[in-house]
Amino acid sequence: MDKSFLWGGSIAAHQCEGAINEGNKGVGLMDLVTVGAYGQPRDIHTEFEAGCRYPSHIGIDFFHRYKEDIALFAEMGFKALRISIDWSRIFPKGDEEEPNQAGLDFYHAVVDELLMHGIEPIVTLYHFEMPIHLVTEYGSWKNRQVVDFYLRFCETMFRSFNHKVKYWVTFNEMNHIDPQSEASDIFTYIIAGLKFSEIEDKKRTLAVIGYNMTIASCLAVNLARKINPENKVGCVFGIEPVYPVDCNPENVLNAYKQMDRDFYQIDAMCNGAFPKYKLKEYEAIGIKLEIDERDQTAFKNGTLDFIGMNYYASSVAAYEGAEDQASALFGGLQNPFLEVSKWGWAIDPVGIRYLLNYTYRKYGLPIMITENGLGAVDEVATDGHIHDAYRIDYLKKHILEVKKAIELDQVDCIGYLTWGPIDLVSATTGQMSKRYGFIHVDLDDEGKGSLKRTRKDSFDWYKQTIKENAANITE
Repeated sequence: MDKSFLWGGSIAAHQCEGAINEGNKGVGLMDLVTVGAYGQPRDIHTEFEAGCRYPSHIGIDFFHRYKEDIALFAEMGFKALRISIDWSRIFPKGDEEEPNQAGLDFYHAVVDELLMHGIEPIVTLYHFEMPIHLVTEYGSWKNRQVVDFYLRFCETMFRSFNHKVKYWVTFNEMNHIDPQSEASDIFTYIIAGLKFSEIEDKKRTLAVIGYNMTIASCLAVNLARKINPENKVGCVFGIEPVYPVDCNPENVLNAYKQMDRDFYQIDAMCNGAFPKYKLKEYEAIGIKLEIDERDQTAFKNGTLDFIGMNYYASSVAAYEGAEDQASALFGGLQNPFLEVSKWGWAIDPVGIRYLLNYTYRKYGLPIMITENGLGAVDEVATDGHIHDAYRIDYLKKHILEVKKAIELDQVDCIGYLTWGPIDLVSATTGQMSKRYGFIHVDLDDEGKGSLKRTRKDSFDWYKQTIKENAANITE
């Protein structure tokens, strides 16, 4: 691996910051979502209800403890940290003319702390963090006007952090909603603030949301380059390999189509045009999108500099006669050849190499692994330590496959960021017990605990891996 390889981790504002009532912050999407029990969905409220626990209100108190946390990341030798900006800290309602200075000051303090420690800040502009006002008053991404509000937010960030931040990410995992597939309430909500079950004309609405977010990303890329040509702008996608159950040509074709379904927005952002096959697919189900010449120019000039890849699992495509098979994370079925995590996510290290090859050969752009990790229940041993050999084993196997993709397959992978290098709130369940970190945070699912930070065994292992640039990772 090249010495410039970006080792580090990724966190998100709504899962770690807390301090909901400080710095003039507005109410964001995830501030209204409760904690869920194991196997149960989170409840989504329209207003705060007494007696309910909303995990984002506390997070892990990164808002007050960021210096301590960043010092721990620096101790591990991080080259980069991906953070997100809570839109509702910068524009509390989303439609204001002027930004909230207190919000800007907070993020400047975080970025300055990273730079002081020699850590490259990678800034995500939309990681499930939209002011709820834009949903209730404007209809969220259904309304093209929200694109304009988003661009005002982006321009504010690009100008305020000019020459401080080099790497920008426009969106995180917008690709999990598609008109051709069923979606859960939590996935459509975290992406767009709308419950799938309550959306009227679901197919058309999801098509419009997907298009508006895609054009917003391209316009943001254009804007970033105008402000500073040195800016590097990517978009992060949650994608997974989908395998056929056998070599029956019908099953192979179904697997290809199911996997490729999540790539249409990447096609639009990398190929300079919204894909014709998607427009024809929409027309076949009675959906016609309004695309003017200005949009066409935006797609052409707003192509990505890099692709962010969040990888956790793979799946098997649905096939005839498989109605009684267990479902996988984003649709499809579980692979009987693979183990699964406590939360039912298939553990497939080879899948990350497969996906890196597929994506790089398709687009030829640098790829950054922006999330990868194992959600697990950690136990504090009698000696006071957390011996998370299972996490080390998971990451070691995945990093080995990334090395193979780079060294044997010639994939241009520029970084590897683990998800949740410090324990934080799960986006899908709201739990703290679903832990990913190298650093334990003393906080339980009920919000009880001292918030004390403790190094796990994996902390020293990742520190050594970064120090040796993964030379310690071998077969």
